[in-house]
Amino acid sequence: MKKALAGVMAAAFLAGAGTALGAEGWRDMPNLHSSGVDFLGGEHRFNAAGENHGAFEWKGRLKDAAPEDGHNVYVLVRVESHGWVRYNGKQRKTVPLHHSNWDGAQRYTDDAEIKACRDRGSLHPDNCSHTKRYSSGR
Repeated sequence: MKKALAGVMAAAFLAGAGTALGAEGWRDMPNLHSSGVDFLGGEHRFNAAGENHGAFEWKGRLKDAAPEDGHNVYVLVRVESHGWVRYNGKQRKTVPLHHSNWDGAQRYTDDAEIKACRDRGSLHPDNCSHTKRYSSGR
């Protein structure tokens, strides 16, 4: 009887662990593109409450797609409709980015937006990709 109970408990534990790991998996993001900038191979996930601040975690490669123009590129991210946070790339390069964004007033983040932009200086407006919106479905 004890062996059967131990087997049932072990199976329940492993099933729960598998469910928890599956819920936190990375999801693919479509590539973001605008004139002079690409964000490629992006992935995101919404962390559970208490893990990494319950953050929207994202990663990908930011590419200066027009290296001869002399302009830098960047990614903008915002969560829970707060202000945009800027992550700069490097001129004439493709750089890996991996960051987490969260709302400190909440236990977890459940909606986020991201877009890739080219900084065209102070005389011209920057150009950005379409904004992609994500929700955890919580």
